[in-house]
Amino acid sequence: MTSHNDSVLSMVGRTKPLFDNDIARIEDSISEIVHGSKFLVIGGAGTIGSAICRELFARDPKVLHVVDISENNMVELVRDIRSSKGYGTGEFATFAIDCGSDIFKAFIDEQTKRFGGYDYIFNTSALKHVRSEKDPYTLMRMIDTNIFNTDLTMMMASDMGAKKYFCVSTDKAANPVNMMGASKRIMEMFLNRRSETMPVSTARFANVAFSDGSLLYGFNRRIEKNQPLSAPCDVRRYFVTPKESGQLCLMSCLTGENRDIYFPKLDEELNLVTFSSIAEKYLENLGYEPVQCATEQEARDRVSELKAIHKYPVYFFTSDTTGEKDFEEFYTENEILDMDRFESIGVIKNNADYDSDKLDMFEKTIDSFKTSGIWSRGEIIDLFNEMIPDFNHKETGKFLDSRM
Repeated sequence: MTSHNDSVLSMVGRTKPLFDNDIARIEDSISEIVHGSKFLVIGGAGTIGSAICRELFARDPKVLHVVDISENNMVELVRDIRSSKGYGTGEFATFAIDCGSDIFKAFIDEQTKRFGGYDYIFNTSALKHVRSEKDPYTLMRMIDTNIFNTDLTMMMASDMGAKKYFCVSTDKAANPVNMMGASKRIMEMFLNRRSETMPVSTARFANVAFSDGSLLYGFNRRIEKNQPLSAPCDVRRYFVTPKESGQLCLMSCLTGENRDIYFPKLDEELNLVTFSSIAEKYLENLGYEPVQCATEQEARDRVSELKAIHKYPVYFFTSDTTGEKDFEEFYTENEILDMDRFESIGVIKNNADYDSDKLDMFEKTIDSFKTSGIWSRGEIIDLFNEMIPDFNHKETGKFLDSRM
């Protein structure tokens, strides 16, 4: 019987998991750390966060607390863990609260009093979509979530004496062309400053196949609703499975040195794949023959007709949306790499490189926007350009909300 993980691997053109050998080699030490430690996973009900929670729970941690603003996803996380792993010997609890709120601060204060705080904090909360850069209000929330909440929770980790703070970066932070990637690059600058007092490690990885809100996740919804599949035919991406995303984060947090960034090594097993080719494989796995349509309307109109004869309409197009990077890269030519430590994971070695005056300027400028109650998308883009001099923002005037 084919597992879900195996079927995802076949769809993204791979035959075996990436990290199993590296994890097997140090499993005893990882399990020992997890079993004796207290963990907080922020944003823990999303695809990556819940994958981390499953990796931790399987190794029976002393404390595993999960914080997320999505109450519904949190319910599913608990049901999933109870239905697959059952029960451990430690404390497992979830809290539907916002990590940028006063309520969260009170929560952290209480847990610090209760048991001395957490040993390891994973932060996977993020606005991750390119489409989030279309308006100034969502952009401001992206800045709060991806940058300021990260800095705030890392400061809390330092205050409680945590051993390590981990947060997710993105491959799109390397030579960013969109505001999401640039926000993560600026986040890395804030992390570097905070790393002087709190050890931190991060991970950059490829698209997580079928993660919440992703195009591939949308394929499942389209089939459920008898709607056609739509995908760009020219955008190529690297993919990891949800389980692999959890494994990479676990490895970075528990084995990474201060300021290390972990990423999957590029080899013959990790291939660049177009979204359109995945759509075709996805349909073939379900027993449908994909039929390419010339327009969105034709694709919408032909679902019932084609489905009746085990075929399915697809609409493939050339990408023209703002901030869509043509290819993925995990590191830049001026970053120092350690490619020998692991078989399947590369490590970017970072010095505490940051400009404190620039970071202060960024904070003050954003505060002034909020105080005035008026800010434009252009002003935020200008500020990002000031923070990242070689930021090559790809602006086309078109956004994903205008796509099927």
